[in-house]
Amino acid sequence: MYEIITLLSSLNPILDRMLLNQLVLISEAMIAMPGRVTMLGLSRWTEKGGSYRTIQRFFSTEINWPLIKWQLARRLHLRNKNSEKVLIGDHTIVTKSGKKTYGIGRFFSSLHGKTVPGIKLLTLSVADADSHTCSPIITSPETKPEVEVSNKKVKNKKTSTKKAKNGKPCRSKGSKNKNKKEVELSKHLQFIQIALNSLLKIIGSDINVLHFIFDGAFGNNEALQMVRRCNLHLVSKLRYDSALFLPFAGKYKGRGPRKKYGKRLDYKNIAKKYLKSCETEDDICTRIYQAQVWHKLFADMLNVVIIVKTNIKTGASSHVILFSSDLHLAWNKIIEYYQLRFQIEFNFRDAKQFGGLEDFMNIKQTQVHNAVNLSMFMVNVSPALLGQKSRKFGQSVNDLKSWFRASKYVQRILKLLGQNPDPILLARGKCPPTS
Repeated sequence: MYEIITLLSSLNPILDRMLLNQLVLISEAMIAMPGRVTMLGLSRWTEKGGSYRTIQRFFSTEINWPLIKWQLARRLHLRNKNSEKVLIGDHTIVTKSGKKTYGIGRFFSSLHGKTVPGIKLLTLSVADADSHTCSPIITSPETKPEVEVSNKKVKNKKTSTKKAKNGKPCRSKGSKNKNKKEVELSKHLQFIQIALNSLLKIIGSDINVLHFIFDGAFGNNEALQMVRRCNLHLVSKLRYDSALFLPFAGKYKGRGPRKKYGKRLDYKNIAKKYLKSCETEDDICTRIYQAQVWHKLFADMLNVVIIVKTNIKTGASSHVILFSSDLHLAWNKIIEYYQLRFQIEFNFRDAKQFGGLEDFMNIKQTQVHNAVNLSMFMVNVSPALLGQKSRKFGQSVNDLKSWFRASKYVQRILKLLGQNPDPILLARGKCPPTS
């Protein structure tokens, strides 16, 4: 109990006393309780002052969770200011039934391999590249935008299609080139942009962040321009069959526009001058190439890293294309930053396994927002407790939960015996003598 009070004491400047006391009681109950994390279960595991009505009031209160989570994670990231910090974003699907839960819809879940009913959560985290730690800051349910296509738009789309004499589609007469940097963002990208700007505002000048990492869903020009508008560089992944072109290296002929695109990049025969690393392990040869190339659907030049793996015995090969808008970023940094993205997957796993992210039964917007953010908040609390110098809680979240659960059992047994358990003695592992 005292460990959680000491840890959450940093929230005093941003939380009122009553809300902070409720958060301490709920945090202690969530660490100790087994099984599903619901409001009724929390009320049974909280100490005095944590009744079911109190839990209901807590979940119905509007709470600034991003500021709370950053205040808790701030000390962890400020310990080593010289280490590189990056922002990571990803989605996770929480399966839910019913029709009235806020944000519910049908979304594709990679875990289930199909479309399932549930809530789609966007999470933005701050990660440390040296310690490979990731702290979720913003978690928000994302509603599915309604697709509205009028008959007029469909009609115009059909009539605007024009074909040349050879039968191939061509541009209509009088059409002009569009500026690829001035793209209109979809509602999905607008939602992420608002969350990303909010995170940058919360972080402020505490740490210096230059790169934002997202998965292959951001491997397009619209997502890249959205990130650049937030004054960040994007690190993501392209499709394996992306058409990439080397810059034109020939001479200008003196007339017409200067050529921009050179030879198309052949993934099976990449020039040796782009080779950065070559390793062989267990008959698998891994070659890493880096080059600055053009993509006809992107406005700017891309810094790509191509990882080619070849089976020496069979000759079969496959490749992965990572890219960044930062042309000066080294190839090993691009790989390291993209590998950091998987740390947020571990946060989702811990939130679902220990924080009750799959267990809440709330349906209103404020309650759902508090439930999902409380689960991600506990993802930040557990490493902070495990990282204490005493190491008395063990080295895993299971050890931490077992220690707090055993402490609660001892307190309740002593109360049944008519003893008054001293919290200080319990924290030191000592119990008062029985009569």
